[in-house]
Amino acid sequence: MNSNRNQTQLTAPPVPFAPELNAELENLGAPQENAPTSADDIPRWRAQLTTKDPSLKELHDHGRFEIQEFLAPGPDGAPDVSLLFARPTGLCQQAPVIYHMHGGGMIGGSNRTGMQTILHEWAEPLELAVVSVGYRLAPEHPYPAAIEDCYAGLLWLARHAGTLSVDRQRVIAVGGSAGGGLTAALALMARDRKGPGILGQLLMCPMLDDRNDSPSARQMTGLGVWDRRANSLGWTALLGKDRESSQVSYYAAAARAADLSQLPPAYVDAGAAETFRDECIQYATRIWQAGGDAELHIWSGGFHGFDQLAPHAEVSRDARRTRFRWLCRLLSREVREAA
Repeated sequence: MNSNRNQTQLTAPPVPFAPELNAELENLGAPQENAPTSADDIPRWRAQLTTKDPSLKELHDHGRFEIQEFLAPGPDGAPDVSLLFARPTGLCQQAPVIYHMHGGGMIGGSNRTGMQTILHEWAEPLELAVVSVGYRLAPEHPYPAAIEDCYAGLLWLARHAGTLSVDRQRVIAVGGSAGGGLTAALALMARDRKGPGILGQLLMCPMLDDRNDSPSARQMTGLGVWDRRANSLGWTALLGKDRESSQVSYYAAAARAADLSQLPPAYVDAGAAETFRDECIQYATRIWQAGGDAELHIWSGGFHGFDQLAPHAEVSRDARRTRFRWLCRLLSREVREAA
């Protein structure tokens, strides 16, 4: 009976995209026209991502935000880690801080990726500072380069909190896609190494499992924005021949962790019509089973990154409002809408 049920899961039709998101998908084209298809295609993918990154002048926004760049000492024998520090102009001292890890499939993106949204939707209305880490990318820098860079940046932030006028006791780790996977891994690493405390972890459509074999991954192959084939390329770039083997560390793929206890409160979300849906559900469920605090949202008809690519769709607005309210509760702030 189990084999019949598994076969049904593997052959089930794809989950339909929300009607309001279909037009955006048609504009984007097929996944193979956007996501990388081979290692040779990675430079194109990177260039495509960085063309969307804001300049420092755009982030400054006519004085609305203070922007600085720092270099943190990297892991032993590794280069320094680039950190982008931003905060609303005139922000009070000892502000909470978002520690941000960008997306890009482990193979692309920069510490400016996604920063405009974070600054305008979270930092300004909630009076937060932001530190965004420029970790090394695969395949040139395979595991553990990225996560060790993220941890090195967290150590630097904790040591320099006074200089930055931020509260080291209220650091919220945040990431989407590959950055969401790194956020989960960072929380595990900080727990295990007894490192700086993390108040909460916000995982947006996180990339958690190198095995890439969930029902949703199979169900949505060839559909959406980041499908199973692109996901396989990203994980292979990060892990090489060790991918899908027993050698994979849970600091590389957080879904591999046997123990999810004693972690900071987690917010986990994904689209119902995307590759990462089922691994996100399983990860949140296992946090609960370990006695932890997790909030899970699966957004009907959402493809990977739908709220960024179609921000004005009603389901996107709902997803963004819900994350904002979770941050308010975490910070014990009055819930109020972002400007």
